[in-house]
Amino acid sequence: MTDWAGRTAAETAAAVREKRATPREVVAGYLERIARLDGRIGAFRKVRADAALAEADEVAARADLAELPLAGVPLAVKDNLAVRGEAHLDGSAAMPDTPADADHVTVARLRAAGAVVIGLTNVPELCVFGTTEGAHGITRNPWDTRRSAGGSSGGSAAAVAAGLAPIALGNDGMGSLRIPAANCGLVTIKPGFGVVPAGIGNGDWFGMSENGPLATTVEDVRLVLSVLAEREFGSAGQRTPRRIAVSLRSPLVGVTVSKPYTNAVTEAAGLLSGTGHEVRRAEPPYPASIGVTAIRHWTAGTAVDAAGLDPALLARRTRVHAAIGRRFLRGVQVGDSRERLRARLTRFFTEYDVLLTPALARHAPKAGPWHERGWLRNALAGSNHSPLTPAWNLTGWPAMSVPFGTLPSGAPCAVQLVGRPGSEAVLLEVAQQLETLRPWQRTAPLD
Repeated sequence: MTDWAGRTAAETAAAVREKRATPREVVAGYLERIARLDGRIGAFRKVRADAALAEADEVAARADLAELPLAGVPLAVKDNLAVRGEAHLDGSAAMPDTPADADHVTVARLRAAGAVVIGLTNVPELCVFGTTEGAHGITRNPWDTRRSAGGSSGGSAAAVAAGLAPIALGNDGMGSLRIPAANCGLVTIKPGFGVVPAGIGNGDWFGMSENGPLATTVEDVRLVLSVLAEREFGSAGQRTPRRIAVSLRSPLVGVTVSKPYTNAVTEAAGLLSGTGHEVRRAEPPYPASIGVTAIRHWTAGTAVDAAGLDPALLARRTRVHAAIGRRFLRGVQVGDSRERLRARLTRFFTEYDVLLTPALARHAPKAGPWHERGWLRNALAGSNHSPLTPAWNLTGWPAMSVPFGTLPSGAPCAVQLVGRPGSEAVLLEVAQQLETLRPWQRTAPLD
Protein backbone atom coordinates (compact mmCIF):
# COMPACT_ATOMS: atom_id res chain seq x y z
CA MET A 1 0.00 0.00 0.00
CA THR A 2 1.32 3.46 -0.89
CA ASP A 3 2.13 5.63 2.13
CA TRP A 4 0.26 8.88 1.60
CA ALA A 5 1.27 10.47 4.89
CA GLY A 6 3.21 13.64 4.27
CA ARG A 7 1.79 14.21 0.79
CA THR A 8 0.11 17.56 0.34
CA ALA A 9 -3.51 17.94 -0.66
CA ALA A 10 -2.39 19.47 -3.96
CA GLU A 11 -0.13 16.48 -4.70
CA THR A 12 -2.81 13.98 -3.70
CA ALA A 13 -5.53 15.60 -5.80
CA ALA A 14 -3.20 15.74 -8.81
CA ALA A 15 -2.45 12.02 -8.47
CA VAL A 16 -6.17 11.20 -8.38
CA ARG A 17 -7.07 13.49 -11.28
CA GLU A 18 -4.30 11.96 -13.39
CA LYS A 19 -5.42 8.40 -12.50
CA ARG A 20 -2.12 7.61 -10.78
CA ALA A 21 -4.17 6.71 -7.69
CA THR A 22 -7.80 6.12 -6.86
CA PRO A 23 -9.70 7.91 -4.10
CA ARG A 24 -10.26 4.55 -2.39
CA GLU A 25 -6.52 3.83 -2.31
CA VAL A 26 -5.80 7.22 -0.78
CA VAL A 27 -8.57 6.99 1.84
CA ALA A 28 -7.66 3.40 2.74
CA GLY A 29 -4.06 4.45 3.31
CA TYR A 30 -5.10 7.17 5.74
CA LEU A 31 -7.57 4.89 7.53
CA GLU A 32 -4.80 2.37 8.12
CA ARG A 33 -2.57 5.09 9.58
CA ILE A 34 -5.37 6.38 11.83
CA ALA A 35 -6.01 2.86 13.16
CA ARG A 36 -2.30 2.46 13.89
CA LEU A 37 -1.47 5.85 15.42
CA ASP A 38 -4.48 7.77 16.69
CA GLY A 39 -4.59 5.86 19.96
CA ARG A 40 -1.47 7.83 20.92
CA ILE A 41 -2.84 11.20 19.75
CA GLY A 42 -6.62 11.28 20.26
CA ALA A 43 -7.30 13.44 17.23
CA PHE A 44 -10.60 11.87 16.17
CA ARG A 45 -13.91 11.65 17.99
CA LYS A 46 -15.27 9.48 15.18
CA VAL A 47 -13.56 7.84 12.22
CA ARG A 48 -15.95 7.31 9.28
CA ALA A 49 -14.16 4.25 7.86
CA ASP A 50 -16.95 2.59 5.85
CA ALA A 51 -18.67 5.86 4.95
CA ALA A 52 -15.40 7.43 3.79
CA LEU A 53 -14.57 4.49 1.53
CA ALA A 54 -18.06 4.67 0.02
CA GLU A 55 -17.65 8.41 -0.54
CA ALA A 56 -14.26 7.79 -2.13
CA ASP A 57 -15.91 5.47 -4.65
CA GLU A 58 -18.51 8.15 -5.39
CA VAL A 59 -15.76 10.67 -6.10
CA ALA A 60 -14.03 8.18 -8.41
CA ALA A 61 -17.25 7.80 -10.40
CA ARG A 62 -17.80 11.53 -10.90
CA ALA A 63 -17.79 12.73 -14.50
CA ASP A 64 -15.89 15.88 -13.46
CA LEU A 65 -13.12 14.01 -11.59
CA ALA A 66 -10.39 15.53 -13.77
CA GLU A 67 -11.49 19.04 -12.76
CA LEU A 68 -11.87 18.62 -9.00
CA PRO A 69 -9.37 20.74 -7.00
CA LEU A 70 -9.54 18.35 -4.01
CA ALA A 71 -10.14 15.08 -5.90
CA GLY A 72 -10.04 12.21 -3.41
CA VAL A 73 -8.35 14.25 -0.66
CA PRO A 74 -9.22 13.00 2.86
CA LEU A 75 -10.63 15.76 5.08
CA ALA A 76 -10.89 15.88 8.87
CA VAL A 77 -13.79 18.03 10.13
CA LYS A 78 -14.02 19.74 13.51
CA ASP A 79 -16.83 18.26 15.57
CA ASN A 80 -18.86 21.46 15.79
CA LEU A 81 -19.73 21.54 12.07
CA ALA A 82 -22.52 19.48 10.52
CA VAL A 83 -21.60 16.47 8.41
CA ARG A 84 -24.58 14.83 6.74
CA GLY A 85 -25.55 11.61 8.51
CA GLU A 86 -23.37 12.31 11.57
CA ALA A 87 -24.06 13.96 14.91
CA HIS A 88 -21.80 16.85 15.85
CA LEU A 89 -21.35 16.65 19.60
CA ASP A 90 -19.24 19.78 20.17
CA GLY A 91 -17.15 17.95 22.76
CA SER A 92 -20.07 17.71 25.15
CA ALA A 93 -22.25 15.05 26.74
CA ALA A 94 -25.01 17.69 26.76
CA MET A 95 -25.35 17.78 22.98
CA PRO A 96 -28.05 15.61 21.37
CA ASP A 97 -26.69 12.62 19.45
CA THR A 98 -28.81 13.40 16.39
CA PRO A 99 -27.44 12.90 12.86
CA ALA A 100 -27.38 16.03 10.71
CA ASP A 101 -29.75 16.16 7.74
CA ALA A 102 -27.31 18.20 5.64
CA ASP A 103 -23.70 19.30 5.50
CA HIS A 104 -22.59 22.64 6.86
CA VAL A 105 -22.00 24.90 3.86
CA THR A 106 -18.20 24.71 4.28
CA VAL A 107 -18.29 20.90 4.37
CA ALA A 108 -20.57 20.90 1.33
CA ARG A 109 -18.17 23.10 -0.62
CA LEU A 110 -15.18 20.91 0.19
CA ARG A 111 -17.10 17.76 -0.72
CA ALA A 112 -18.22 19.36 -4.00
CA ALA A 113 -14.54 19.99 -4.73
CA GLY A 114 -13.81 16.25 -4.30
CA ALA A 115 -12.77 16.00 -0.64
CA VAL A 116 -13.78 12.91 1.38
CA VAL A 117 -14.74 13.37 5.04
CA ILE A 118 -12.62 10.81 6.85
CA GLY A 119 -13.66 11.68 10.40
CA LEU A 120 -14.84 14.16 13.02
CA THR A 121 -12.15 15.62 15.28
CA ASN A 122 -12.04 16.21 19.01
CA VAL A 123 -12.77 19.60 20.59
CA PRO A 124 -13.07 20.90 24.17
CA GLU A 125 -16.65 21.25 25.36
CA LEU A 126 -18.50 23.87 23.26
CA CYS A 127 -15.09 24.79 21.78
CA VAL A 128 -14.43 27.12 24.69
CA PHE A 129 -10.87 26.49 25.83
CA GLY A 130 -7.34 26.55 24.42
CA THR A 131 -6.66 22.88 25.14
CA THR A 132 -8.61 19.90 23.79
CA GLU A 133 -9.96 17.30 26.20
CA GLY A 134 -13.24 16.24 27.73
CA ALA A 135 -15.98 13.69 27.26
CA HIS A 136 -14.25 12.18 24.23
CA GLY A 137 -10.67 11.98 25.48
CA ILE A 138 -7.48 14.05 25.50
CA THR A 139 -5.87 15.30 22.29
CA ARG A 140 -2.07 15.46 22.35
CA ASN A 141 0.49 17.28 20.26
CA PRO A 142 1.99 14.73 17.83
CA TRP A 143 5.37 16.48 18.14
CA ASP A 144 5.39 16.26 21.94
CA THR A 145 2.70 13.97 23.32
CA ARG A 146 3.33 15.21 26.85
CA ARG A 147 1.65 18.47 25.82
CA SER A 148 -1.78 19.50 24.59
CA ALA A 149 -2.32 20.03 20.89
CA GLY A 150 -4.07 23.28 21.84
CA GLY A 151 -7.64 24.21 21.15
CA SER A 152 -10.26 24.41 20.27
CA SER A 153 -9.49 22.95 16.82
CA GLY A 154 -6.99 20.68 18.57
CA GLY A 155 -8.20 17.41 17.07
CA SER A 156 -8.13 18.84 13.55
CA ALA A 157 -4.58 20.17 14.01
CA ALA A 158 -3.32 16.96 15.60
CA ALA A 159 -4.81 14.89 12.75
CA VAL A 160 -2.93 16.85 10.09
CA ALA A 161 0.33 17.10 12.05
CA ALA A 162 0.30 13.33 12.67
CA GLY A 163 -0.28 12.60 8.99
CA LEU A 164 -3.76 11.20 9.67
CA ALA A 165 -5.30 13.60 7.11
CA PRO A 166 -3.65 16.01 4.67
CA ILE A 167 -6.10 18.83 5.46
CA ALA A 168 -8.64 19.68 8.13
CA LEU A 169 -11.48 22.11 8.67
CA GLY A 170 -11.68 24.08 11.90
CA ASN A 171 -12.77 27.43 13.20
CA ASP A 172 -11.38 30.28 15.25
CA GLY A 173 -13.24 32.43 17.80
CA MET A 174 -10.34 33.53 20.04
CA GLY A 175 -7.44 31.75 18.33
CA SER A 176 -8.93 28.27 17.94
CA LEU A 177 -7.24 27.66 14.57
CA ARG A 178 -4.02 29.55 15.20
CA ILE A 179 -3.28 28.14 18.67
CA PRO A 180 -3.27 24.43 17.70
CA ALA A 181 -1.66 25.19 14.33
CA ALA A 182 1.21 26.96 16.10
CA ASN A 183 1.60 24.10 18.58
CA CYS A 184 1.49 21.42 15.89
CA GLY A 185 3.65 23.01 13.17
CA LEU A 186 0.85 23.76 10.70
CA VAL A 187 -0.22 26.64 8.51
CA THR A 188 -3.65 28.16 9.02
CA ILE A 189 -5.56 31.31 8.28
CA LYS A 190 -8.44 32.83 10.17
CA PRO A 191 -10.09 34.70 7.33
CA GLY A 192 -11.60 38.11 7.85
CA PHE A 193 -15.28 38.58 8.59
CA GLY A 194 -17.56 37.43 5.79
CA VAL A 195 -14.90 35.84 3.56
CA VAL A 196 -15.95 32.25 4.38
CA PRO A 197 -19.46 31.32 5.57
CA ALA A 198 -19.52 31.00 9.37
CA GLY A 199 -22.67 29.50 10.89
CA ILE A 200 -20.83 28.26 14.00
CA GLY A 201 -22.96 27.60 17.06
CA ASN A 202 -25.65 30.14 17.90
CA GLY A 203 -24.41 33.38 16.40
CA ASP A 204 -20.70 32.80 15.70
CA TRP A 205 -19.72 34.33 19.06
CA PHE A 206 -21.11 37.70 17.93
CA GLY A 207 -19.41 37.43 14.56
CA MET A 208 -15.95 36.67 15.97
CA SER A 209 -15.73 33.03 14.85
CA GLU A 210 -14.57 32.11 11.36
CA ASN A 211 -14.13 28.78 9.59
CA GLY A 212 -10.78 28.03 7.99
CA PRO A 213 -8.29 25.38 6.87
CA LEU A 214 -5.40 23.61 8.58
CA ALA A 215 -2.65 22.22 6.35
CA THR A 216 1.07 21.55 6.15
CA THR A 217 1.86 24.05 3.37
CA VAL A 218 0.83 27.54 2.34
CA GLU A 219 -0.16 26.15 -1.07
CA ASP A 220 -2.69 23.81 0.55
CA VAL A 221 -4.10 26.56 2.76
CA ARG A 222 -4.55 28.79 -0.30
CA LEU A 223 -6.19 25.92 -2.18
CA VAL A 224 -8.68 25.05 0.57
CA LEU A 225 -9.43 28.68 1.36
CA SER A 226 -10.23 29.29 -2.29
CA VAL A 227 -12.73 26.42 -2.23
CA LEU A 228 -14.28 27.62 1.03
CA ALA A 229 -14.61 31.23 -0.14
CA GLU A 230 -15.40 30.37 -3.77
CA ARG A 231 -12.76 32.76 -5.07
CA GLU A 232 -9.00 32.86 -5.66
CA PHE A 233 -6.41 34.34 -3.30
CA GLY A 234 -3.41 35.22 -5.43
CA SER A 235 -0.66 32.88 -6.54
CA ALA A 236 2.56 31.49 -5.10
CA GLY A 237 4.68 33.57 -7.47
CA GLN A 238 3.74 37.00 -6.11
CA ARG A 239 6.57 39.00 -4.50
CA THR A 240 5.36 42.54 -3.85
CA PRO A 241 7.38 44.60 -1.32
CA ARG A 242 5.27 45.18 1.79
CA ARG A 243 5.46 47.46 4.81
CA ILE A 244 5.78 45.05 7.74
CA ALA A 245 5.48 46.05 11.39
CA VAL A 246 7.20 43.82 13.95
CA SER A 247 5.83 43.58 17.49
CA LEU A 248 7.20 41.35 20.24
CA ARG A 249 5.04 42.32 23.20
CA SER A 250 1.87 40.77 24.52
CA PRO A 251 -1.35 42.80 24.30
CA LEU A 252 -2.28 41.55 27.79
CA VAL A 253 -0.79 43.44 30.73
CA GLY A 254 1.33 41.15 32.89
CA VAL A 255 1.74 38.39 30.29
CA THR A 256 5.20 38.11 28.77
CA VAL A 257 6.37 36.33 25.62
CA SER A 258 9.07 33.69 26.04
CA LYS A 259 12.39 33.91 24.25
CA PRO A 260 11.88 31.14 21.66
CA TYR A 261 8.85 33.01 20.28
CA THR A 262 10.46 36.46 20.27
CA ASN A 263 13.56 34.95 18.65
CA ALA A 264 11.41 33.40 15.93
CA VAL A 265 9.84 36.78 15.12
CA THR A 266 13.22 38.52 15.06
CA GLU A 267 14.67 35.92 12.70
CA ALA A 268 11.60 35.97 10.45
CA ALA A 269 11.76 39.77 10.30
CA GLY A 270 15.41 39.60 9.24
CA LEU A 271 14.64 37.15 6.45
CA LEU A 272 11.75 39.24 5.15
CA SER A 273 13.84 42.41 5.27
CA GLY A 274 16.45 40.67 3.15
CA THR A 275 13.90 40.02 0.41
CA GLY A 276 13.05 43.70 -0.05
CA HIS A 277 10.23 44.29 2.44
CA GLU A 278 10.26 47.43 4.57
CA VAL A 279 10.43 45.94 8.07
CA ARG A 280 10.25 48.07 11.21
CA ARG A 281 9.61 47.61 14.92
CA ALA A 282 6.23 49.11 15.76
CA GLU A 283 3.77 48.34 18.53
CA PRO A 284 0.02 48.29 17.79
CA PRO A 285 -1.91 50.62 20.11
CA TYR A 286 -3.64 47.90 22.08
CA PRO A 287 -5.85 49.44 24.79
CA ALA A 288 -5.16 48.40 28.37
CA SER A 289 -8.75 47.14 28.50
CA ILE A 290 -8.34 44.58 25.70
CA GLY A 291 -8.14 41.67 28.14
CA VAL A 292 -11.45 42.62 29.73
CA THR A 293 -13.05 43.06 26.31
CA ALA A 294 -11.84 39.62 25.26
CA ILE A 295 -13.14 37.90 28.41
CA ARG A 296 -16.54 39.59 28.11
CA HIS A 297 -17.02 38.44 24.52
CA TRP A 298 -15.49 34.99 25.06
CA THR A 299 -17.74 34.14 27.99
CA ALA A 300 -20.85 35.75 26.49
CA GLY A 301 -20.46 33.64 23.35
CA THR A 302 -20.51 30.51 25.47
CA ALA A 303 -23.54 31.75 27.41
CA VAL A 304 -25.44 31.85 24.12
CA ASP A 305 -24.20 28.41 23.00
CA ALA A 306 -25.01 26.81 26.38
CA ALA A 307 -28.56 28.13 26.49
CA GLY A 308 -31.00 25.22 26.32
CA LEU A 309 -28.42 22.57 27.25
CA ASP A 310 -28.75 20.58 30.47
CA PRO A 311 -26.31 22.23 32.93
CA ALA A 312 -25.93 18.95 34.81
CA LEU A 313 -24.30 17.44 31.72
CA LEU A 314 -21.79 20.27 31.26
CA ALA A 315 -18.34 20.26 32.84
CA ARG A 316 -17.91 22.63 35.76
CA ARG A 317 -15.51 24.92 33.90
CA THR A 318 -18.08 25.30 31.09
CA ARG A 319 -20.94 26.05 33.51
CA VAL A 320 -18.87 28.75 35.22
CA HIS A 321 -17.80 30.20 31.88
CA ALA A 322 -21.38 30.47 30.68
CA ALA A 323 -22.58 31.91 34.00
CA ILE A 324 -19.96 34.67 33.81
CA GLY A 325 -20.93 35.36 30.21
CA ARG A 326 -24.61 35.82 31.01
CA ARG A 327 -23.70 38.92 33.02
CA PHE A 328 -22.07 40.47 29.96
CA LEU A 329 -24.58 39.59 27.27
CA ARG A 330 -26.35 42.93 27.05
CA GLY A 331 -23.14 44.98 26.94
CA VAL A 332 -21.51 42.72 24.38
CA GLN A 333 -24.51 42.91 22.07
CA VAL A 334 -24.08 46.71 21.87
CA GLY A 335 -20.57 46.19 20.49
CA ASP A 336 -19.04 49.62 21.29
CA SER A 337 -15.77 48.21 22.67
CA ARG A 338 -15.02 46.34 19.46
CA GLU A 339 -15.72 49.41 17.34
CA ARG A 340 -13.31 51.47 19.44
CA LEU A 341 -10.66 48.75 19.09
CA ARG A 342 -11.09 48.67 15.32
CA ALA A 343 -10.76 52.44 15.13
CA ARG A 344 -7.47 52.40 17.09
CA LEU A 345 -5.97 49.59 15.05
CA THR A 346 -7.21 50.91 11.69
CA ARG A 347 -4.97 53.95 12.17
CA PHE A 348 -2.01 51.64 12.77
CA PHE A 349 -2.71 49.68 9.59
CA THR A 350 -2.73 52.81 7.44
CA GLU A 351 1.05 52.76 7.91
CA TYR A 352 1.64 49.00 7.57
CA ASP A 353 0.41 46.21 5.30
CA VAL A 354 1.26 43.33 7.63
CA LEU A 355 1.87 42.90 11.34
CA LEU A 356 4.35 40.19 12.37
CA THR A 357 4.07 38.91 15.97
CA PRO A 358 4.74 35.74 17.94
CA ALA A 359 1.94 33.23 17.39
CA LEU A 360 1.99 32.19 21.05
CA ALA A 361 3.69 33.33 24.24
CA ARG A 362 5.01 29.94 25.34
CA HIS A 363 4.65 26.21 24.75
CA ALA A 364 1.31 24.50 25.28
CA PRO A 365 0.15 23.34 28.71
CA LYS A 366 0.77 19.72 29.60
CA ALA A 367 -1.85 17.36 28.23
CA GLY A 368 -4.26 16.24 30.91
CA PRO A 369 -7.80 16.40 32.26
CA TRP A 370 -8.18 20.17 32.09
CA HIS A 371 -11.95 19.70 31.88
CA GLU A 372 -11.86 18.48 35.50
CA ARG A 373 -9.99 21.56 36.70
CA GLY A 374 -11.39 24.91 37.78
CA TRP A 375 -12.41 27.72 35.47
CA LEU A 376 -9.79 30.20 36.71
CA ARG A 377 -6.97 27.71 36.25
CA ASN A 378 -8.13 27.06 32.67
CA ALA A 379 -8.53 30.76 31.91
CA LEU A 380 -5.08 31.64 33.22
CA ALA A 381 -3.46 28.79 31.32
CA GLY A 382 -5.06 30.00 28.10
CA SER A 383 -4.18 33.66 28.64
CA ASN A 384 -0.55 32.89 29.45
CA HIS A 385 -0.26 30.57 26.47
CA SER A 386 -2.06 32.62 23.84
CA PRO A 387 -2.42 36.36 24.52
CA LEU A 388 -1.73 37.40 20.92
CA THR A 389 -4.65 35.83 19.05
CA PRO A 390 -7.92 37.27 20.47
CA ALA A 391 -7.45 40.87 19.27
CA TRP A 392 -7.99 39.83 15.66
CA ASN A 393 -11.24 38.01 16.42
CA LEU A 394 -12.48 41.15 18.14
CA THR A 395 -11.64 43.23 15.05
CA GLY A 396 -12.76 40.56 12.57
CA TRP A 397 -9.53 40.90 10.54
CA PRO A 398 -7.50 38.10 8.90
CA ALA A 399 -4.63 36.46 10.76
CA MET A 400 -2.35 33.50 10.08
CA SER A 401 -0.10 31.17 12.03
CA VAL A 402 3.03 30.06 10.16
CA PRO A 403 5.61 27.54 11.45
CA PHE A 404 9.01 29.05 12.08
CA GLY A 405 11.83 27.33 13.96
CA THR A 406 11.58 24.97 16.91
CA LEU A 407 11.22 25.12 20.68
CA PRO A 408 13.90 23.68 22.99
CA SER A 409 11.77 20.51 23.23
CA GLY A 410 11.99 20.04 19.46
CA ALA A 411 8.31 20.88 18.96
CA PRO A 412 7.47 23.54 16.38
CA CYS A 413 7.56 27.28 17.01
CA ALA A 414 5.48 29.76 14.99
CA VAL A 415 4.86 33.38 14.08
CA GLN A 416 1.59 35.23 13.44
CA LEU A 417 0.81 37.43 10.43
CA VAL A 418 -2.07 39.93 10.64
CA GLY A 419 -3.54 42.23 8.01
CA ARG A 420 -6.30 44.73 7.43
CA PRO A 421 -9.70 43.59 6.08
CA GLY A 422 -9.44 41.96 2.66
CA SER A 423 -5.71 41.21 2.91
CA GLU A 424 -5.86 37.39 2.95
CA ALA A 425 -3.90 37.18 -0.32
CA VAL A 426 -1.19 39.48 1.08
CA LEU A 427 -0.79 37.34 4.20
CA LEU A 428 -0.59 34.18 2.10
CA GLU A 429 2.06 35.82 -0.09
CA VAL A 430 4.25 36.71 2.91
CA ALA A 431 3.68 33.27 4.47
CA GLN A 432 4.76 31.64 1.20
CA GLN A 433 8.01 33.62 1.32
CA LEU A 434 8.67 32.46 4.88
CA GLU A 435 8.06 28.85 3.83
CA THR A 436 10.51 29.24 0.93
CA LEU A 437 13.16 30.92 3.09
CA ARG A 438 12.79 28.61 6.11
CA PRO A 439 11.05 25.33 5.15
CA TRP A 440 9.64 23.26 7.98
CA GLN A 441 9.24 19.54 8.62
CA ARG A 442 5.62 18.91 7.78
CA THR A 443 4.70 15.70 9.59
CA ALA A 444 5.56 14.64 13.14
CA PRO A 445 7.90 11.60 13.26
CA LEU A 446 5.53 9.08 14.87
CA ASP A 447 6.50 5.90 12.98
